[in-house]
Amino acid sequence: MISDDDLIALVHNYNPRADEQLIRRAYEFGERMHDGQFRQSGEPYFSHPVAVAAILTEQQLDDATIVTALLHDTIEDTKASYSEVSRQFGREVADLVDGVTKLTNLQLSSSETKQAENFRKLFMAMSKDLRVILVKLGDRLHNMRTIKSMRHEKQVQKARETMDIYAPLAGRMGMQWMREELEDLAFRVLNADARSSIIRRFITLQRETGDVIQRITGDMRKELEAAGIEAQVFGRAKKPYSIWRKMREKDVGFSRLSDIYGFRVITETDAECYAALGVIHQRWRAVPGRFKDYISQPKSNGYRSIHTSVSGRDGKRVEVQIRTAQMHDVAETGVAAHWSYRDGVRSENPFAVDPAKWLASLTERFSEDEDHEDFLEAVKLEMYSDQRFCFTPKGDVIKLPRGATPIDFAYAIHTRIGNACVGAKVDGMRVPLWTRLKNGQSVEIITAEGQTPQATWLDIVATGRAKSAIRRALRAEDRERFMKLGRELARVAFEHIGKKATDKALSTAAKLLRVEDRYDLLARLGSAEITGREVVRALYPDLSPQPEHEVDFRRAVIGLSPGQNFDRAPCCQPVPGERIVGITTRGRGVVVHAIDCEALTSLEDQPDRWLDLHWDSGQHAPVHNVSLDITIANDAGVLGHICTMIGEQKANISDLHFVDRKPDYYRLLIDVDLCDAEHLHRVLTALEAESEVASLERHRDPSRGQHSAPVAGRDMSETTQEG
Repeated sequence: MISDDDLIALVHNYNPRADEQLIRRAYEFGERMHDGQFRQSGEPYFSHPVAVAAILTEQQLDDATIVTALLHDTIEDTKASYSEVSRQFGREVADLVDGVTKLTNLQLSSSETKQAENFRKLFMAMSKDLRVILVKLGDRLHNMRTIKSMRHEKQVQKARETMDIYAPLAGRMGMQWMREELEDLAFRVLNADARSSIIRRFITLQRETGDVIQRITGDMRKELEAAGIEAQVFGRAKKPYSIWRKMREKDVGFSRLSDIYGFRVITETDAECYAALGVIHQRWRAVPGRFKDYISQPKSNGYRSIHTSVSGRDGKRVEVQIRTAQMHDVAETGVAAHWSYRDGVRSENPFAVDPAKWLASLTERFSEDEDHEDFLEAVKLEMYSDQRFCFTPKGDVIKLPRGATPIDFAYAIHTRIGNACVGAKVDGMRVPLWTRLKNGQSVEIITAEGQTPQATWLDIVATGRAKSAIRRALRAEDRERFMKLGRELARVAFEHIGKKATDKALSTAAKLLRVEDRYDLLARLGSAEITGREVVRALYPDLSPQPEHEVDFRRAVIGLSPGQNFDRAPCCQPVPGERIVGITTRGRGVVVHAIDCEALTSLEDQPDRWLDLHWDSGQHAPVHNVSLDITIANDAGVLGHICTMIGEQKANISDLHFVDRKPDYYRLLIDVDLCDAEHLHRVLTALEAESEVASLERHRDPSRGQHSAPVAGRDMSETTQEG
């Protein structure tokens, strides 16, 4: 137990003007009142209030809150009375101690109907003075840190109460560090085996890869210093409970989780935040769909930061948060920033907001005469802001993560319902399937016999359960088509290193990648679950690809006669890397089609016009125009973000045409200049990862092949090719 001098020293570290005599008197009063009382661990009971006070000094709180922490159990557990505390320490402290006492007496984990009424009392007390809940959270944190001395049944009860109530409440108030620690301490009790397993995996990973955090932190500091940006860089591994929750949400194992490390960059100004973001994205590859700008669009609790994920060393994904020092204070302490002191004066932080307004608005909505159960439901929906609670037409509750759609809802009920989903009604209104669900909504799923999942659903759903079910259904339905495409992708990937994709090579690669057999490997290749590079790397990890020569786009096709010109067919827009065929035309030379172009069916009775062609295997310039049919949400900034994503993949937008405009979505055709099929795949993958993209496919128009008209601009090539 720390002494009164040590506690005062902790307060003086951030508030040299603190009332030393007030704190010392409270320390002596509390120690005298708790004299002869002991905790179950055998320690003097007063060690607990002192530890709570020390926790609150970490948040740089005012004198009244520190004194309340020292006295918070005196009215409940000793002979001290409200009037005595008020007389000695003032009414403000007495009211705070009384408020904490009332919260302690509430049985929040009770399964009886009084739980709802107690919840109302908790929020009513918090709305009067939010420092009451700050002391209570500190009290709960120290109790969880020392929970081992309790009997097992009591540990489970307290851990469940912490996980269900106090941890989400801390998070909702912006105290993210406290939420994470409370969750992890409760997780240690509720699922000790899972927590130990994750920690063991971390130890193994560190032994295999070394100190990743130190290496990446050093790299970031070096890059920022080179750019002239003064910043602090910190790295850490995520908490075991956070990792376990992600494993459950994404339905993946530890080895498939990518962003298990987090890094923070602390700058002085907003401008330096964005400058640091540019430096990091130039040095490391940004992960599509993993960027959030909470500086320009802050969270409701005042949180501001830039979030991005990048591929670090060895291809490992890491999460990076970039913020200023003031933003960091709010991110760490949340509501406590209102009472924080520096150099003896209240710290004015422009980014802090008062969650008391949220609490007041919540309690004002319900009068004493209304149903307590309604209040409890509303409170929980507010507290669990990172989750969505929706209802079936029968009133059953379905819990989903933020960003979930009606398709997630359908699969949460049953896989059969998800597979047969054709539409949805939310609160009685028909909505698109990509609609993001909100708390408290009633969802009705419309099904149809014969319906099967669509590939675009993978970009819409948010839950691992839905994604897995959709992939299984698509794999079964399109297995043959995917296998055919996969074999072609494998052929191209192996040719890049001078090898052949034989059945034996594919079977060996399947074993190395832990895939069932070569047929399953080809199907996964075709469905973009595995890339050709991964297959090649598995078989030939030490074989570097041969440097490719740059291809003159006027001489990109092999197999033409001297003097023959060629154009790319506007109907199928073939790109290097795809199998092609040439069709001779009068006055135009040769028109190059993709081998699967539908326009070729009308020429099957003219075999004398067909030429066997293929693309040069070198490095092609980004001059091959491809049309993309894309449907995006009709929200501010979405189109600009999509265009930025295409630019980040080093692809140029040459034309853009709106096909359909609706209140909730746009459908448009975007013409993009690309190098080859691999470049096209990267662009499609980046766009498909975006939540704002409802559907995406390559646009092909067979009717344009009937006229064989030249396409303007760089889309068409005319040359003399010798092959």
